[in-house]
Amino acid sequence: MPNRLLFHVLRYAVGLIFVAAGVNGYFVFWGLEPFLPKSPEAVELLGTGYLLFMEKTVELFGGLLLLWGRFIPLGLVLLFPLTVNIAAFHLFRDPQLLIPVLGLAAAHLYLLWATRERYKGLFVYRL
Repeated sequence: MPNRLLFHVLRYAVGLIFVAAGVNGYFVFWGLEPFLPKSPEAVELLGTGYLLFMEKTVELFGGLLLLWGRFIPLGLVLLFPLTVNIAAFHLFRDPQLLIPVLGLAAAHLYLLWATRERYKGLFVYRL
């Protein structure tokens, strides 16, 4: 692993971001006032139905895996499509948070790169 301290700091940061976003989404889903600001464009796109519930559940579960530290590669793989989707959403629809989202994407890519040995079996074809 290239830099253990940087890896663990980014792992906790990404994990906390996704856990907070997941819990915040449950507040929106239940009709309560969220503790973090929400994007009106995201609520318009996701609604308040099953899609929001599914996305926030994956965010919460993946973030908890990163914080727990036991299944880090699984947490990173679960959260990567969401990170790409969040980055694309803020690039094209709601550019106000684009800079922090690009930082999140860069941290996520670094974590994936640092754990790349764990994913070899996914990309190697053997008979």
